[in-house]
Parts: sequence; C-alpha cells; structure tokens
Amino acid sequence: MAESKLNRQTPARDAPFDGRGYRQALGRYATGITIVTALGPSGNPVGLTANSFNSVSLDPPLVLWSLAKNSSNLAAFAHADHFAVNVLAADQLDLSNLFAKPDSVNKFAGLDYQPGLGGVPLLPDCVARFQCRFQFTYEGGDHLIFVGRVLAFDETDRSALIFHRGRYAISEPHPDG
Repeated sequence: MAESKLNRQTPARDAPFDGRGYRQALGRYATGITIVTALGPSGNPVGLTANSFNSVSLDPPLVLWSLAKNSSNLAAFAHADHFAVNVLAADQLDLSNLFAKPDSVNKFAGLDYQPGLGGVPLLPDCVARFQCRFQFTYEGGDHLIFVGRVLAFDETDRSALIFHRGRYAISEPHPDG
C-alpha cells in the first residue's frame, strides 16, 4: 500500500488558529446531505439543508445534527417535539439547494411531502428518512447539537447525494443493492 504524505499543520504556540485551513481540512471528509424538517411554533413546516448528521447510539437508537446559533431556524427547531432527517438521493441536488436558501423562500410550496410522526414533513424519494423525538440539546461552540431518538425509519437502495471538498458528488451504488 502506497503511503500518502500528510500536510501537517502544526502552528507555533501563540500563532492564531487557521480557521480557513481547518474548514478546508474538514471538507476532506465526505458527508451525506440531509434536509432536516420539523413543524414551527405556528404549525408551519420548516426545513433546512444540513450535512452535520450522525449516528450516536444503536441502543437506544439516537442520531444527532447541529445548527448554527445564528440560524433563523433555531427557534423553530429548539421548540419542536419531533424532527425528521431526510437523507437525499443523488437526483435531489435541486432540493438541497432550495432548502439551503434563507427562510424568506417558501421551501414547501408545491412540494409533495407527507406528514410523519408529530406532523413533521417527510420528503419523497429520499435514500433514507429518520423520524425522531427530540431528546437533548447540547452547546457546541457556535452551534447547538440536537439529539433525537429514532422512532421510525425507512430506506431505499438509491444512490446518495454527498458533499466532499466543497462540492456535491454522488455515491456509487453498492453491488449488493
């Protein structure tokens, strides 16, 4: 196996932290793209594109995702009892871009979604969907970390939309389906 040469960043003790380089290094880790949905305080659907989704525990089944503290969606998600994580398929790039836009855009207009547990919007044709009951919130620097207990889930064998090095990509389908 060929060895790769790491570009090690070891700053001097009192040198400022390289935030841009840190973000670039994080971008080397490929992530799935999700749209997290919930119902806002007035019962209106809310949603946003996120790639900060991760499994926490199998027993009990827990997942997490994080949201910037300065997000206009923070209040809606902080007061929600349930949320859903919709893992996007390779052909849902337009949906990812739509839900990445500011809240002034009606993201659900004309979108065919169905209500899930707690009324949360479930998006069609996703790779997987996780319906969760809110469990915990943790401080995470400039983000809040939301942990939910998975109450229901479904999956398909579609290829996933991923994000790597600042760009969208498509996962390769598994040979076993």
